[in-house]
Amino acid sequence: MSRLIIRKVAVLGAGVMGAQIAAHCANAGVPVILFDLPAKEGDPNGISKKAVDALRKLEPAPLATRDRAQFIDVANYGSDLDKLRECDLIIEAIAEKMEWKLDLYAKVAPFVRADAIFASNTSGLSIEALSDGMPEAARAQFCGIHFFNPPRYMALVELIATRSTDPAMLDGLETWLTTRLGKSIVRAKDTPNFVANRVGVFSILAVMHHTARLGLGFDEVDALTGPLIGRPKSATYRTADVVGLDTLAHVVGTMQATLPDDPWFQYFKNPEWLAGLIAQGALGQKTKGGIYRKDGKTITVLDLASQGYRPSGGEVAPEVLAILKNRNPADKFAQLRASAHPQARFLWAIFRDVFHYCAFHLGNIADNARDVDLAMRWGFGWALGPFETWQAAGWQAIAEAIRADVAAGEAMSPAPLPDWVFDGRQAVHQAEGSWSAASSSLKPRSTLAVYGRQLYPEQVLGETAPDAGQTLWENEGVRLWNLPAKDARIGILSFKSKMHAIGDEVLDGVHEAIARAERDLDGLVIWHEAPFAVGANLKQVAEACQAGRFDNLDKMVARFQQASMLLKHSLVPTVAAVQGLALGGGCEFAMQATHRVLALESYVGLVEAGVGLIPAGGGCKEFVLQAASMASRAAGGDVFPFMQNAFQTVAMANVSKSALQAVELGFARASDDIVFNARELLHVALHRARALAEAGYQPPPVQRAVPVAGRNGIATCEMMLINMKEGGFISAWDYRVSRSIAIALCGGEVETNAKVSEQWILDVERAQFMDLLKTEKTQQRIVHMLETGKPLRN
Repeated sequence: MSRLIIRKVAVLGAGVMGAQIAAHCANAGVPVILFDLPAKEGDPNGISKKAVDALRKLEPAPLATRDRAQFIDVANYGSDLDKLRECDLIIEAIAEKMEWKLDLYAKVAPFVRADAIFASNTSGLSIEALSDGMPEAARAQFCGIHFFNPPRYMALVELIATRSTDPAMLDGLETWLTTRLGKSIVRAKDTPNFVANRVGVFSILAVMHHTARLGLGFDEVDALTGPLIGRPKSATYRTADVVGLDTLAHVVGTMQATLPDDPWFQYFKNPEWLAGLIAQGALGQKTKGGIYRKDGKTITVLDLASQGYRPSGGEVAPEVLAILKNRNPADKFAQLRASAHPQARFLWAIFRDVFHYCAFHLGNIADNARDVDLAMRWGFGWALGPFETWQAAGWQAIAEAIRADVAAGEAMSPAPLPDWVFDGRQAVHQAEGSWSAASSSLKPRSTLAVYGRQLYPEQVLGETAPDAGQTLWENEGVRLWNLPAKDARIGILSFKSKMHAIGDEVLDGVHEAIARAERDLDGLVIWHEAPFAVGANLKQVAEACQAGRFDNLDKMVARFQQASMLLKHSLVPTVAAVQGLALGGGCEFAMQATHRVLALESYVGLVEAGVGLIPAGGGCKEFVLQAASMASRAAGGDVFPFMQNAFQTVAMANVSKSALQAVELGFARASDDIVFNARELLHVALHRARALAEAGYQPPPVQRAVPVAGRNGIATCEMMLINMKEGGFISAWDYRVSRSIAIALCGGEVETNAKVSEQWILDVERAQFMDLLKTEKTQQRIVHMLETGKPLRN
């Protein structure tokens, strides 16, 4: 099959979803045209322009960097439809009204190239019915493409074919979405609300039903249905506010209008209180109030008994909390079902009814149970999907409990569980595949070539684990291993510490791994699941401070610096495969590797100032080298202007909000690789290490004559700090810490433009770090961070 080439995308509809889909295409460097209606007054493209301007202000940010907006052109349906001929992929994302969509299709169809893909980003309308609105010749290139909100951050995209959709086109689109946009794809059937929304909205309706039945508060339910049961912090009712109560009501309305024969149909309606809030314009987060609202600094929640708002403070009962902390799923569910406590009865009921619903509808809504579970993970943020949860708790025991509740009239529907549930099985996910009720068989994973790039795909419970590789050496802190089937001579170094913090064992491991790589391998990749590394092991540091072991700490910092220098000057290329947090020492390791391969969602920064310290693992040194390199190409060769931004970045403990921003801030280079699908990170890093080795890699020499800003640079930084302190923007201790950062970044108390060695800069870093570490205020900051996870501004 020839590769699908998408050079330009059009998005029809500049609403919240359309604009953010356009933004994510722009993040990927794909030029996109954002269309909407002609404005009634002024610039005809005013609606689209306003939407692009709004992208720069939204949080969480749809744009990976603000300048990505340059890849979005604006247009309108009145005068610009001819621009559609330039586009290889057209995504329609207007309001969920069938007649509006069909009217738009008729208008744009004459301008769509025969080879272009046309896709509707509907959340639940019939794709077959929408396809009927396209010219017959264009229907092979038509499909559903359902992004989840917000498109940049939500992994799931549901692809929905019609009877006419070209299978090869859909395979190509899945491949492009997976690698170029970093999405996780589920092929959904053309049924109302598809897979994730069908199950997810039913789950919300079940929660609403049992909330009312048991008389629980909305905040109490959110305390129960969040992380304690493997769901997002926003739980149920906060999620409804975030999504928008009108949006939720619309999706429920779709189920009510299109699923009259569903055995749970009587529950497909919006509660009176929800309709009341919508009528008042209280739609949730976007209107500053819905189920929850903020009164001053107090979060309040709707109280149905009083028809007003009260302070939010729902809590989980101790006896129910004790059940939820049971690590044995079978025991946990048995205890929930047996308990008389309303909260326990509620939890058993919502799980039971979702299990029941998913089993009954599996054959209708999804190809297999794996697709349901992954859709709920990727689209709703569940830690485990419904079938995984059921399987973990004991398939037959749960099945019998559901059957008993159905017989007793306690379940939401009297519909019987399907026969396959009781066929003697113990699982729906097995080594051979996941159960398909439609075909009565186990379905293996997709064989599309793009998934060969995911060496460690996200697994569902019961699947066969991928190749764990061959261990070459390990200690308490790290594992050095390889994948002989891929490239036996590229080593992979994985940290084993909690949050991949860098302590003595990890430092020992890095030293040993590099020595072994230089002796026996062609390259070394640092990779493990996110986070990349959260920095130094603060607990070890705090304990050593308390015991007064500052000589040991000085040696530890020196060893950290040596490890960083080994990464940079190793005889074989070192590649840092970064995903998630790369903070403090983790950032310094990444900065000094030969090359970086970063997942788009990489949050990189030198954050030591937050605990009253400065970067001392070579991070300051790397910024000094960057400044010197840039100054050498500028008129006059003055270093300070190129160091000034680095000073602000380090002193403010700025963390990049994407890998693209990490490049802007100097934590990564423009030549580094940015991968949109984090599951492809290791694949790309291994190939990059191999390419560097094949190119005859030679390490950079240790610099001996680096021009630095010196005393004049320090003085200039001090003037900025004095103004900030006097303006009340920083504390006296912030001033002290920031001055130490300035000293390190300016190369110490030396003459301006003096030339020093890399080791000199490292020695300055370490000396400033140790001076701060011995102070009471910095030690207070470290302890506070360990106890609260938040910085102390003392």
